[in-house]
Amino acid sequence: MSNKKKVLSLFSCGGGMDIGFEGGFTIPKCCLNTDIHPDWISKEDEKYYYLKETDFETIFANDINPYAKRTWVDYFNRKRKQDISEIYILDSIVDIVKKYRNGEISILPINVDIVTGGFPCQDFSVAGKRKGFMSSVSHNGEKVDDNIPTDENRGKLYIWMKEIIEITQPKVFIAENVKGLSNLGEVKDIIQKDFSGSSKKEYIVLTPQILHAGRYGVPQNRERIIFIGFRKDALTEEALEMLKESVPFDEVSPYPAPTHYIESDIVDLYYETSSLLKPYVPCGKVLCDLVEPDNSTDLSQMSFSKAKYLEKLQGNTEVKLHRLAPTIRSEHHGNIEFRRLSKDHGSTNNEFMLPERRLTLRECARIQTFPDDYSFVLKENNKLKVSPSAGYKIVGNAVPPLLAYHIASKIRKNWSFYFGED
Repeated sequence: MSNKKKVLSLFSCGGGMDIGFEGGFTIPKCCLNTDIHPDWISKEDEKYYYLKETDFETIFANDINPYAKRTWVDYFNRKRKQDISEIYILDSIVDIVKKYRNGEISILPINVDIVTGGFPCQDFSVAGKRKGFMSSVSHNGEKVDDNIPTDENRGKLYIWMKEIIEITQPKVFIAENVKGLSNLGEVKDIIQKDFSGSSKKEYIVLTPQILHAGRYGVPQNRERIIFIGFRKDALTEEALEMLKESVPFDEVSPYPAPTHYIESDIVDLYYETSSLLKPYVPCGKVLCDLVEPDNSTDLSQMSFSKAKYLEKLQGNTEVKLHRLAPTIRSEHHGNIEFRRLSKDHGSTNNEFMLPERRLTLRECARIQTFPDDYSFVLKENNKLKVSPSAGYKIVGNAVPPLLAYHIASKIRKNWSFYFGED
């Protein structure tokens, strides 16, 4: 029986949050600020740092996407060196809760330490229709009448996450969504208030923070709002009082301090480590060593969208190699941005001798900081188990593993302060 702290993962998709929380994965060297976190490295080679394993372990995962489960199981089976496919439940969170209510109590583990979940974000995204709580998509991905209020639509699934928190009573939970949620009227405040109390246990839910992945070594212009809550009766008295007064990114806060600055930042000396901040990682640094698709044996690098260039439509731009990459989104797998355009289409990357093409799956995964041994295209007996189109969606839906590692590491560092135990 493992002595690791138990993580229950909801809306797991391909496991970006799970990879980050468990650690033990590789990142390109340019993504880690070793002046601030030299102790994170277990070993290194010419190209990569191998991040240390944490003592968190995922014991339950779930999603409704069967292809996400296949890639998650493929990665974690190899990582754990055993078949753990049974811990990934291919079901909606609504159906899981209903089964529990109906007496199938074994469907959910008990005595978990942490619950994580990136509840669906399409209805809050600036890039989407922003229907918020009035989503026209159900909990299992089917179209519904958005004029009929229901707590089972995609925009209300955080309520079901809250119920699982009530059932499992973790010491801490982490909920993630798109930055756009914070601009939808009182939505952020409603969600924060709903998470803070339950019929069984009360949680102190900190003021949610918007984390820019580029400030943590992720070569991408990606912003996410993070809700973090602590079970009040699990906290030490000192931790409870200090968390009530805590400001973002201080030593007591579970929110990790930035390690990099982005172009819009005016770097001040607020953080203890401010003088050690490094500039953001341009996406070209994590793409430059990848061979062209025709020369690769990696299915994820061989696969890229063949959608033609259509001027002025979403995704029909070229990534700027000297800048942060645009947000890798799940809904535009067909018109993912171009790795390079032709000179006629206005390329600025000076790679005119190479063919015009869109970003490969592996390039998207590198931008998201997934390790290279994570496979997004899977074949069995020469038949596709996970297609490139499905793979793009899995990459785009993920929390960048490196960002998740930052969050996990900060919480682990403060664990004894929060809970009076190591």
